[in-house]
Amino acid sequence: MSFENLPLLFLLLVPFILFATLVLTNKEGIERVFSKKVLDRIKVEGNGLSSRVRNLIFFMAILFMIIAIGHPYILKGEKDIELNGLETIIALDISGSMRSKDRYPNRLEFAKVKTKELLNNLVDDEVMVLTFSQDVYLVSPMTKDKNILEQVVDGINSDYLQGGTNFTLLANIAKEKLKDKMQKILIVVSDGGDSEDLDNFEDIIKKEGIKLYAILIGTKEGATILDNKGKAILQNDKIAISKINKKLGEIAINSGGDYIVAEYGKDDINKLSKKIDKNIKYSNNKKVIKVKDKIELFYYPLILATILLIFAFSSIPTKKDIFDEVAKREVNNE
Repeated sequence: MSFENLPLLFLLLVPFILFATLVLTNKEGIERVFSKKVLDRIKVEGNGLSSRVRNLIFFMAILFMIIAIGHPYILKGEKDIELNGLETIIALDISGSMRSKDRYPNRLEFAKVKTKELLNNLVDDEVMVLTFSQDVYLVSPMTKDKNILEQVVDGINSDYLQGGTNFTLLANIAKEKLKDKMQKILIVVSDGGDSEDLDNFEDIIKKEGIKLYAILIGTKEGATILDNKGKAILQNDKIAISKINKKLGEIAINSGGDYIVAEYGKDDINKLSKKIDKNIKYSNNKKVIKVKDKIELFYYPLILATILLIFAFSSIPTKKDIFDEVAKREVNNE
């Protein structure tokens, strides 16, 4: 038998043993004054257990609970588990240009719809969600719970939109998060950002062997960039226009991935999902992890502790028991 939390078990056992020994071996104050013979005549405890026995049962219950906290188990060996799903990062652009309204109702809300459509297609995959602009934010760690991921995506609103896009920082974060993964998949949902920053981005993902899939949000005609109050932003005394940047899509293809320009309906996302699946099927590398094959034992001491506690509490005499004992002694004395 082994313990999962052996250090914690010892940490709890040492003070427990000292405290239990002190309480159980220490005489009560009244026992120091009267002899045992006199004490038996004046002491009234009812029909329940003596306080010493009751304390012993309480301590035994606590001991079993501490053993349960130690998480005992019997190790049968190890077994291999094959992971069929991917571990994927989805990065959602939250730069200021995502307020533009060439997609209804704006690029951000349209991007959120497309992201949720994609999540529904990644059935067996673990997904991490990031948002990025000038900085990169972890919105959700790796999880298969698509309901939680959809709620997280729904919670992203226009209040988060700020500044431009830092694709170099995004590439470095993806590099760190995917460094131990068998398949390095990054899905970027963005209008494409600025071409100047994309060169470093391409160099990093190419060096790290990251496959990029891009969902491009926006149109080639573009739309006005709006501030957080909905007013047009001016650059050099001209209204700033943001257009879709297909260079991000070209980087995706060069990395071994693919891209789509997001349209209304689900055909575009289904197309991209099939492309991802097709690329993965050509890989013979499957992630296999070794896990301990063990028999859990913690619930046995937990059950014993519960039974002992019930027994100890039920043995505590009530006022009626004490009054009955006193009355009985008075009758015997007469």
